[in-house]
Amino acid sequence: MITVYNTEEGRLREREEITPGAWVDLCAPTEEEILRVSTQLELDPAAIRAALDEEERSRIEAEDDYLLVLVDTPCVEEQSKRGFVYTTLPFGIILTQDNIITVCLKESALARAFTDSPVKNFSTRKKNRMTLQMLYRNATLFLFYLRELEKASNRVENELHVSMRNKELIQMLGLEKSLVYFSTSLKGNELVLEKLLRMDFVKNFPDDTDLLEDVIIENKQAIEMANIYRDILNGTMNTFSSVMSNNLNTVMKVLASLTVVLTIPTIIFGLWGANVPVPFERTPGAFWILIGVAVICTAASVFFMIHKKWL
Repeated sequence: MITVYNTEEGRLREREEITPGAWVDLCAPTEEEILRVSTQLELDPAAIRAALDEEERSRIEAEDDYLLVLVDTPCVEEQSKRGFVYTTLPFGIILTQDNIITVCLKESALARAFTDSPVKNFSTRKKNRMTLQMLYRNATLFLFYLRELEKASNRVENELHVSMRNKELIQMLGLEKSLVYFSTSLKGNELVLEKLLRMDFVKNFPDDTDLLEDVIIENKQAIEMANIYRDILNGTMNTFSSVMSNNLNTVMKVLASLTVVLTIPTIIFGLWGANVPVPFERTPGAFWILIGVAVICTAASVFFMIHKKWL
């Protein structure tokens, strides 16, 4: 899908045609749309297709007629009974002589952040500054989703305190997977930002340099937060794994002790039930004597195991 925007009097407006100074947003474009935009803007179609590959790494590609800034952006992959599943997708920002083009395989929260609400000092004609504003918003989106992951982790942890089911453990595994995606993507984005800082992209504009430095700071903060949350989650999962193993050992110990306790009366009654001469066979009340002996032996074994903390 192709959507064209232009800023007029500080407001973002949607347009039908691509004009100089316009922002062209491509969301899951078809091959026909890719060729149309690349032909009209005299752009290499490969630059657009790069952002449509889920496995594409973050990078900067500078050519004579365009600059491609490819970063990873966070997104919610699906919503199910298990909750939100967070992942990342490549987000391409292409700067040509007259236009800025954004490309993503799916509808992204990053693009919506600019189309759904006004952004201060935002203009589609200021391509460099718009790029930095998008990179800054991308870093803040990572921070936002990281806080959401922390809330989800705390919720699942509270559920695990009550009931240790496979459902909660699978949710914890999904959260850990999301944190790995975020951490890897943020480190890739960091390399892109540092390379931008060394380029002529912002050197001649002090305000843009300050903004890029702010982006780098936000990105570093997101990296540190992702690492902290991942360490906490790993520790939590290891702790609950140890608790589950300890609970299983306790159950097995109790079952083994009960087996030993129940074996004592079984042996006694088995011996006196054999078809051979046995003590007390002609004694009146022998049955009750055996019952008493079995009860005493069983009680003694139970007391011994409790004393040894086996029960």
